[in-house]
Amino acid sequence: MLVPPLVHGLILALVIGIVAGLRAMMAPAAVAFAASRGGLPLQGTWLAFLGWRFTPWVFAVLAVAELVTDQLSSTPSRKVPPQFAARIVTGGLSGAAIGYGVAAPLLGLVFGVVGAVIGTYGGAAARARMAAAFGNDRPAALIEDAIAILGAVLVVSSF
Repeated sequence: MLVPPLVHGLILALVIGIVAGLRAMMAPAAVAFAASRGGLPLQGTWLAFLGWRFTPWVFAVLAVAELVTDQLSSTPSRKVPPQFAARIVTGGLSGAAIGYGVAAPLLGLVFGVVGAVIGTYGGAAARARMAAAFGNDRPAALIEDAIAILGAVLVVSSF
């Protein structure tokens, strides 16, 4: 392997954090699916619940609901404190889960939080630019959805 496992794991933690910054529930849904398939060794940790039988499906329903509500004009900005905090929490939780896979849960948590901040602010800026270019927010939102889904799938497929 060209990239050491620790570095690979921390890159994945950063990417899943970015996914959380784009769509808060997408990151824990992806990590829960990886854990339930046995790809992430979370048994005996405080994150073991992510690998439980129904956890991935609960997070998947929440992720789909988020994809739908993001299209509503009444949805608050991702940068307001409650929305931002949710992204930090889910990014950190998801990053820590990935960190357990490389025996560095604290570093994974930190990289997940950093990724969530990047995804929150970078995603908001990119979406605003795309919306201005399209003259409409909906195509920008759908592109952002696709990027979040693709990022989550890429991370999960790494396990």
